[in-house]
Amino acid sequence: MTKVKDNTSSVRATLIGDVVGSRHASNRAELHRRVDEALAEVAGTSPVFTVGDEFQGNYTTVGAAIDAALTIRLALAPDVDVRFGIGWGGVTVLDAETGIQDGPGWWSARDAIEWTATAQQQPALASVRTAYRRHGDTGPDPDAVNAALLCRDHLLGSVDARSLRLLRGLLDHKTKKELAAMEGISASAVSQRTTRDGLDLLVLASEHLRDIR
Repeated sequence: MTKVKDNTSSVRATLIGDVVGSRHASNRAELHRRVDEALAEVAGTSPVFTVGDEFQGNYTTVGAAIDAALTIRLALAPDVDVRFGIGWGGVTVLDAETGIQDGPGWWSARDAIEWTATAQQQPALASVRTAYRRHGDTGPDPDAVNAALLCRDHLLGSVDARSLRLLRGLLDHKTKKELAAMEGISASAVSQRTTRDGLDLLVLASEHLRDIR
């Protein structure tokens, strides 16, 4: 039976992500399970796997897509490394039954993640994990968004596993006293580390990025 095509179109923020170096994973089934659990942590609509270790999702704002990427990255770091492409543009539902979509929004996200994969091969851009592109002249300015993403990726790539855990806690609105108990260290040590590694700055930057429309 021929499926009825919906052809409903809207302008959306699109997200494509994949696992860096997934072909070299010793247990791909376990890797897939861990990424699937991380996707489920995204507020609202969780991205879904498309093929292999690639996953996709779409959102009403670029800020929501950026926030989804951060949630997934922190849920998997530092053991599993992921990269992302975020796009803005028209999205057309080709088949409502299967959810198959197409359109400039997805092409933009594909351009972004391909740029990310190429950029991180360069020593000066090795920490890059997220990029944004848009179709046409509408939507948030790519230069401004990408400048912020580059700086955030650099900070995230410069901290150790403990600081990543503390950052996750701060984003979950845990107090520094609660984080200290969680890590088995003093509250003073938490404060020193958050200052040294720019964790409070990352939280503030993430709040601003989340609000991008």
